[in-house]
Amino acid sequence: MGSVDKYIFKTVLASFALVLVSLTGVIWITQALRGIDLMTSQGQTIVTFLGITGLVIPALVLIIAPIALMIAISHTLNKLATDSEIIVMNAAGFSPFRLFYPFFYATCVVAAMVAFIGAYLAPDGMRRIKQWDAEITADVLTNILQPGRFAQLDQNLTIRIRERLPGGVLGGIFVDDRRDPQERVTIVADHGTVLKNESGSYLVLEDGNLERFEVGKRDPALVVFQRYAFDMSKFSQGRDVTLGIRERYMWELMWPDENDPVYQQLAGQFRAELHDRFMAPIYPFAFAALTFAFLGAPRTTRQSRNFSIGGSVAAVFGLRMVGFACSVLTVKTPLAALVQYLMLFAGIGIGLWMIIGGVVVEPPARLMEQINRNNERIARFFRRPATA
Repeated sequence: MGSVDKYIFKTVLASFALVLVSLTGVIWITQALRGIDLMTSQGQTIVTFLGITGLVIPALVLIIAPIALMIAISHTLNKLATDSEIIVMNAAGFSPFRLFYPFFYATCVVAAMVAFIGAYLAPDGMRRIKQWDAEITADVLTNILQPGRFAQLDQNLTIRIRERLPGGVLGGIFVDDRRDPQERVTIVADHGTVLKNESGSYLVLEDGNLERFEVGKRDPALVVFQRYAFDMSKFSQGRDVTLGIRERYMWELMWPDENDPVYQQLAGQFRAELHDRFMAPIYPFAFAALTFAFLGAPRTTRQSRNFSIGGSVAAVFGLRMVGFACSVLTVKTPLAALVQYLMLFAGIGIGLWMIIGGVVVEPPARLMEQINRNNERIARFFRRPATA
């Protein structure tokens, strides 16, 4: 790339990164607020909250990246046009198609990133979310035990906690264990914490007393302790995680296990998801070609670009909406995937044809006349009468 190409290439990628981070951050915050109950009702830490909600970012980037690229290309072209750089480059012998080169290089970078995210990073993040969620929901101490309630964990085993304190501390713990027919154990502790290690999961009780009633004895045995470990491994065992379609890697969708019960029930959704992964890197090229076709033609600063901007947004938005519709139809109609491929390549072809042919998208003269007349009528309507 020459100096001009490098300048445009860096400008597009810098704008793309800024827009991508901004849009992803806004949407991530709205998604993260839905999981705030991990910290409030389930007593998880801020690290767990950020870790689980942050794993959804690759899936968001997969959808947002093509749109961010379109905005970045629009911004760069508008900046070049405002500074009359497109006019100068056109006068120096740069054809619109030659000017498209650095935008094409930037699109290749974005497409490669989207392909990697769709094939591996996004499904890996989604399956980590599911596994992490399974570990949390399998932990009885964070789900079944609710402050102020007596929880029947097992036959003849009852546990109650008074409140949840910051840092994962459980305050006011009561345990009534009658699982052993030869004795009954009642434990009251001021507070406690959860300890997990290789040997199992334990409820570590602190500053309390243990009362043991044994069969055949008249008086109970009372023990005052500063620290006592109550085994909870039986109630904190993990459960099997069944991966959904979005948690599958690209190669798992291409060559699914015929005996997989999920595949047997949802073969159509497997097909639709696979085609979506294939088409994800194609959307940046379609968006880039259409955006440049509307905005890349040389214009003077006196010529309005509003109509071209609106046309590029409408074209990209329509292409994406039809793509979503075809993805839904692909579940039951495999032919819809072919329509989506043809639609994408048609968008790329039309965009390249407009770029090579130097087609300038401008509103019809009659439409502009009508708009001007309407503007004059509105101005006269709101114009104040002259005072004497």
